Amino acid sequence: MRIAAAGAAYLGLVALTALAAEVPAGSGVPGPRPWVTMRGVYGGLPTQLMADGMTLPESGINAVFIGSGAVTDGMIATLHEQGVRLFAEFNTMHVGGYLKDHPDAAPVGVDGKVCPAPHGWQGVCPTHEDYRRYRMEEFCELLTRHAVDGVWLDYHHSHASWERAEPAMPDTCFCERCVAKFAADTGTRLPRRSRSGLARAILRRHRDAWVQWRCDVFTDWLRQFRQIIDDTRPEALLGTYHCPWSEDDYEGALRAKLAIDLKAQAAYVDVFSPMPYHARFGHADDPGWISRQVQWLGGHLGIKGEPDERHKIWPIVQLSDWGEVVRAEDVRGALDHGSRRPATGVMVFAWGSLHKQPDKVQKMVDYYRSIAP
Repeated sequence: MRIAAAGAAYLGLVALTALAAEVPAGSGVPGPRPWVTMRGVYGGLPTQLMADGMTLPESGINAVFIGSGAVTDGMIATLHEQGVRLFAEFNTMHVGGYLKDHPDAAPVGVDGKVCPAPHGWQGVCPTHEDYRRYRMEEFCELLTRHAVDGVWLDYHHSHASWERAEPAMPDTCFCERCVAKFAADTGTRLPRRSRSGLARAILRRHRDAWVQWRCDVFTDWLRQFRQIIDDTRPEALLGTYHCPWSEDDYEGALRAKLAIDLKAQAAYVDVFSPMPYHARFGHADDPGWISRQVQWLGGHLGIKGEPDERHKIWPIVQLSDWGEVVRAEDVRGALDHGSRRPATGVMVFAWGSLHKQPDKVQKMVDYYRSIAP
């Protein structure tokens, strides 16, 4: 099978053109990996691979991940007819437009002032009750209206920019609401000081309690998301896209800065989807970094990649260029390392730009077809 350019009218979009040939010998792609039950594409519906009556399973794809706002019943029906699952991505803490009419939802930094968006990534205060209610209502509406096969949470962490080799992770949120709730929930007695003085006192004298409390706040959002799924569409999976670091990387920033407690989240999450974008994170020449991060996650959560396990790991690996270039010859390595146990699924980032690079798409399709049972 080969994928060719679909002609000038599509300006570089690709189309599936042949299916008869097997992956050629010596191509370097592996044999079947029966433990990999999900082979997905993130970031758009791959219509270019559905031309002339072709189906996504003929390209080795059996799952599509797309933003919740783009989901339609027609899209779901088309995919389900092909035996392809559709999972919706749901933005939790990154609806920056909410701050226009609700400035009190902006995260506050150690200096007692509204914390600027690091690299443009705008977070929201996790204890703002109206914002939380707004996101929960949107989440419930998505599941009520559409027969999605699951929902993947995105940007479920504190105000930060970590999807890069040099992250920016300010300490937040020290608004009056957060500080008062921290004191009440933990029984911590705080001195009478200015907002900045309280922030510094908390970090100096109560850092461990503060870190755990922040993790618990974000985990409690997951409890509520889980309850909504159980009440509205219990067969749907709850997944989360999350930072791929271990708890030792960046001096424990996963918990201390991002407020991600993976073990606590496991009480509510079905599928963990770490985001080991090897090129973006400064590992362009080391795709093995992908499988090392996934192996750490499996060990941390006790996930081995066995078929009867409740929890699953489905990484999302970088094939698209995002600042850093991913070469066509690197596609196989990224997918190989992303589909090793304990992972039982793998998806690619991101179709919106990837479909304009037919050489990479061809290699992705060859790989997916080769590992399909």
